[in-house]
Amino acid sequence: MRDYIRPAQPLQIAPEILDVMGWNAAEYERAAAPTYPNLIDEQHIVAELYNMNNVPMSVWIDEHGRIVRPAEPAGASDGFRTMDRATFKMAKEVADQGRIARKRYVDALRDWVAKGAASEYVLSPDEIRARIQPPSDHDAMATANFRLGQWLFSHGHADAARPYLLKARALSPECWHYFRQTLELEEVGKASGPDFFGAVDALGSRPYYPPVELKSARK
Repeated sequence: MRDYIRPAQPLQIAPEILDVMGWNAAEYERAAAPTYPNLIDEQHIVAELYNMNNVPMSVWIDEHGRIVRPAEPAGASDGFRTMDRATFKMAKEVADQGRIARKRYVDALRDWVAKGAASEYVLSPDEIRARIQPPSDHDAMATANFRLGQWLFSHGHADAARPYLLKARALSPECWHYFRQTLELEEVGKASGPDFFGAVDALGSRPYYPPVELKSARK
Protein backbone atom coordinates (compact mmCIF):
# COMPACT_ATOMS: atom_id res chain seq x y z
CA MET A 1 0.00 0.00 0.00
CA ARG A 2 2.75 2.45 0.94
CA ASP A 3 4.67 1.78 -2.26
CA TYR A 4 1.50 2.12 -4.30
CA ILE A 5 0.62 5.61 -3.09
CA ARG A 6 4.12 7.00 -3.49
CA PRO A 7 4.76 8.62 -6.88
CA ALA A 8 7.38 6.84 -8.97
CA GLN A 9 9.10 10.16 -9.63
CA PRO A 10 8.84 13.45 -7.71
CA LEU A 11 6.13 15.59 -9.25
CA GLN A 12 7.28 18.81 -10.85
CA ILE A 13 4.95 21.66 -9.89
CA ALA A 14 5.51 25.19 -11.16
CA PRO A 15 6.22 27.75 -8.40
CA GLU A 16 3.12 29.77 -9.33
CA ILE A 17 0.92 26.70 -8.74
CA LEU A 18 2.53 26.20 -5.34
CA ASP A 19 1.70 29.83 -4.56
CA VAL A 20 -1.96 29.21 -5.39
CA MET A 21 -2.00 26.24 -3.00
CA GLY A 22 -0.20 28.13 -0.23
CA TRP A 23 2.90 25.91 -0.33
CA ASN A 24 6.56 26.62 -0.81
CA ALA A 25 8.92 24.24 -2.60
CA ALA A 26 10.39 22.70 0.57
CA GLU A 27 6.95 21.99 2.05
CA TYR A 28 5.75 20.42 -1.17
CA GLU A 29 8.83 18.20 -1.45
CA ARG A 30 8.10 16.77 2.01
CA ALA A 31 4.40 16.26 1.25
CA ALA A 32 4.68 14.84 -2.25
CA ALA A 33 5.55 11.27 -1.21
CA PRO A 34 3.45 10.25 1.80
CA THR A 35 4.27 7.04 3.67
CA TYR A 36 0.82 6.77 5.29
CA PRO A 37 -2.43 5.46 3.76
CA ASN A 38 -4.46 7.95 1.73
CA LEU A 39 -8.16 7.48 1.13
CA ILE A 40 -9.47 8.30 -2.35
CA ASP A 41 -13.16 8.97 -1.78
CA GLU A 42 -14.45 8.34 -5.30
CA GLN A 43 -18.04 7.84 -4.14
CA HIS A 44 -18.05 10.88 -1.80
CA ILE A 45 -19.00 8.70 1.18
CA VAL A 46 -16.66 10.46 3.61
CA ALA A 47 -17.71 13.85 2.25
CA GLU A 48 -21.37 12.99 2.90
CA LEU A 49 -20.74 11.54 6.37
CA TYR A 50 -18.82 14.59 7.57
CA ASN A 51 -20.66 17.34 5.67
CA MET A 52 -17.76 18.30 3.42
CA ASN A 53 -18.66 20.43 0.41
CA ASN A 54 -15.30 21.62 -0.88
CA VAL A 55 -11.56 20.94 -0.80
CA PRO A 56 -9.38 21.23 1.17
CA MET A 57 -11.50 20.55 4.25
CA SER A 58 -10.72 18.75 7.49
CA VAL A 59 -12.48 17.19 10.46
CA TRP A 60 -10.64 16.69 13.72
CA ILE A 61 -11.44 13.35 15.38
CA ASP A 62 -9.76 12.38 18.66
CA GLU A 63 -8.48 8.98 19.74
CA HIS A 64 -11.89 8.18 21.26
CA GLY A 65 -13.66 8.71 17.94
CA ARG A 66 -15.19 12.05 18.97
CA ILE A 67 -15.32 15.01 16.61
CA VAL A 68 -13.59 17.97 18.22
CA ARG A 69 -13.82 20.21 15.15
CA PRO A 70 -16.42 19.60 12.41
CA ALA A 71 -15.76 20.08 8.69
CA GLU A 72 -14.08 23.38 7.85
CA PRO A 73 -11.73 24.79 5.18
CA ALA A 74 -8.26 23.57 6.14
CA GLY A 75 -5.95 26.55 5.91
CA ALA A 76 -7.40 27.66 2.58
CA SER A 77 -8.08 31.22 1.52
CA ASP A 78 -9.78 33.06 -1.33
CA GLY A 79 -6.47 34.42 -2.60
CA PHE A 80 -6.69 32.20 -5.68
CA ARG A 81 -9.54 34.38 -6.93
CA THR A 82 -7.03 37.17 -7.64
CA MET A 83 -4.63 35.14 -9.77
CA ASP A 84 -4.04 35.56 -13.47
CA ARG A 85 -5.98 32.61 -14.88
CA ALA A 86 -3.76 32.27 -17.92
CA THR A 87 -0.44 32.16 -16.05
CA PHE A 88 -1.65 31.12 -12.57
CA LYS A 89 0.44 33.91 -11.08
CA MET A 90 -0.68 36.08 -8.20
CA ALA A 91 0.72 39.05 -6.30
CA LYS A 92 3.44 38.15 -3.79
CA GLU A 93 1.51 39.60 -0.88
CA VAL A 94 -1.51 37.45 -1.73
CA ALA A 95 0.63 34.31 -1.99
CA ASP A 96 2.27 35.18 1.33
CA GLN A 97 -1.12 35.60 2.98
CA GLY A 98 -2.09 32.15 1.70
CA ARG A 99 0.99 30.61 3.26
CA ILE A 100 0.26 32.38 6.54
CA ALA A 101 -3.29 31.00 6.56
CA ARG A 102 -2.03 27.47 5.91
CA LYS A 103 0.67 27.74 8.62
CA ARG A 104 -1.85 29.09 11.13
CA TYR A 105 -4.09 26.10 10.57
CA VAL A 106 -1.25 23.56 10.70
CA ASP A 107 0.07 25.17 13.90
CA ALA A 108 -3.39 24.84 15.47
CA LEU A 109 -3.48 21.17 14.49
CA ARG A 110 -0.04 20.60 16.02
CA ASP A 111 -1.19 22.30 19.21
CA TRP A 112 -4.10 19.86 19.45
CA VAL A 113 -1.81 16.88 18.81
CA ALA A 114 0.48 18.04 21.62
CA LYS A 115 -2.15 19.09 24.17
CA GLY A 116 -5.21 17.01 23.35
CA ALA A 117 -8.43 18.16 24.99
CA ALA A 118 -6.55 21.02 26.69
CA SER A 119 -5.82 22.68 23.33
CA GLU A 120 -7.48 26.06 22.86
CA TYR A 121 -8.56 24.89 19.41
CA VAL A 122 -10.77 22.06 20.69
CA LEU A 123 -14.42 23.10 20.46
CA SER A 124 -17.06 22.47 23.09
CA PRO A 125 -20.01 20.20 22.22
CA ASP A 126 -22.25 23.28 21.98
CA GLU A 127 -19.83 25.00 19.60
CA ILE A 128 -19.63 21.87 17.46
CA ARG A 129 -23.41 21.58 17.25
CA ALA A 130 -23.69 25.26 16.33
CA ARG A 131 -21.22 24.81 13.45
CA ILE A 132 -22.78 21.69 11.96
CA GLN A 133 -25.39 22.28 9.30
CA PRO A 134 -27.72 19.24 9.12
CA PRO A 135 -28.67 18.20 5.58
CA SER A 136 -31.91 19.69 4.26
CA ASP A 137 -34.48 17.85 2.16
CA HIS A 138 -32.88 19.46 -0.88
CA ASP A 139 -29.47 18.15 0.19
CA ALA A 140 -30.85 14.62 0.56
CA MET A 141 -32.40 14.76 -2.90
CA ALA A 142 -29.18 16.20 -4.32
CA THR A 143 -27.22 13.28 -2.86
CA ALA A 144 -29.67 10.76 -4.35
CA ASN A 145 -29.45 12.38 -7.78
CA PHE A 146 -25.66 12.61 -7.60
CA ARG A 147 -25.28 8.94 -6.66
CA LEU A 148 -27.61 7.84 -9.44
CA GLY A 149 -25.82 10.04 -11.95
CA GLN A 150 -22.45 8.67 -10.88
CA TRP A 151 -23.68 5.08 -11.17
CA LEU A 152 -25.08 5.65 -14.64
CA PHE A 153 -21.92 7.38 -15.79
CA SER A 154 -19.64 4.65 -14.42
CA HIS A 155 -21.71 2.05 -16.27
CA GLY A 156 -21.36 3.76 -19.62
CA HIS A 157 -24.63 5.72 -19.67
CA ALA A 158 -23.28 9.28 -19.82
CA ASP A 159 -26.33 10.77 -21.56
CA ALA A 160 -28.71 9.23 -19.02
CA ALA A 161 -26.47 10.38 -16.15
CA ARG A 162 -26.35 14.05 -17.13
CA PRO A 163 -29.88 15.11 -15.99
CA TYR A 164 -29.31 13.60 -12.54
CA LEU A 165 -25.92 15.25 -12.12
CA LEU A 166 -27.32 18.61 -13.17
CA LYS A 167 -30.25 18.14 -10.77
CA ALA A 168 -27.82 17.49 -7.92
CA ARG A 169 -26.05 20.77 -8.68
CA ALA A 170 -29.34 22.66 -8.84
CA LEU A 171 -30.61 21.23 -5.55
CA SER A 172 -27.38 21.87 -3.63
CA PRO A 173 -25.58 24.77 -5.35
CA GLU A 174 -23.33 25.39 -2.33
CA CYS A 175 -21.77 21.94 -2.75
CA TRP A 176 -18.68 22.55 -4.86
CA HIS A 177 -17.97 18.81 -4.91
CA TYR A 178 -21.04 18.21 -7.03
CA PHE A 179 -20.31 21.14 -9.29
CA ARG A 180 -16.68 20.32 -9.96
CA GLN A 181 -17.10 16.56 -10.33
CA THR A 182 -19.98 16.87 -12.75
CA LEU A 183 -17.88 19.26 -14.83
CA GLU A 184 -15.00 16.80 -14.80
CA LEU A 185 -17.28 13.99 -15.93
CA GLU A 186 -18.36 16.13 -18.87
CA GLU A 187 -14.77 16.81 -19.91
CA VAL A 188 -11.44 16.16 -18.22
CA GLY A 189 -9.98 19.47 -17.03
CA LYS A 190 -13.29 21.30 -17.15
CA ALA A 191 -13.50 21.43 -13.35
CA SER A 192 -10.69 24.00 -13.28
CA GLY A 193 -11.67 25.85 -16.43
CA PRO A 194 -13.90 28.82 -17.35
CA ASP A 195 -17.10 27.17 -16.10
CA PHE A 196 -15.63 26.77 -12.64
CA PHE A 197 -14.21 30.27 -12.47
CA GLY A 198 -17.44 31.71 -13.83
CA ALA A 199 -19.27 30.14 -10.88
CA VAL A 200 -16.64 31.50 -8.48
CA ASP A 201 -16.99 34.98 -9.97
CA ALA A 202 -20.77 34.75 -9.58
CA LEU A 203 -20.25 34.64 -5.80
CA GLY A 204 -19.47 38.36 -5.89
CA SER A 205 -18.51 39.43 -2.38
CA ARG A 206 -19.48 36.08 -0.87
CA PRO A 207 -16.54 33.87 0.11
CA TYR A 208 -15.61 30.69 -1.70
CA TYR A 209 -13.92 29.47 1.50
CA PRO A 210 -15.88 30.63 4.56
CA PRO A 211 -13.57 32.13 7.19
CA VAL A 212 -12.61 29.76 10.02
CA GLU A 213 -12.75 30.80 13.66
CA LEU A 214 -9.95 28.68 15.09
CA LYS A 215 -9.92 29.34 18.82
CA SER A 216 -12.67 28.01 21.02
CA ALA A 217 -14.84 30.55 22.85
CA ARG A 218 -14.57 28.50 26.03
CA LYS A 219 -10.79 28.89 26.34
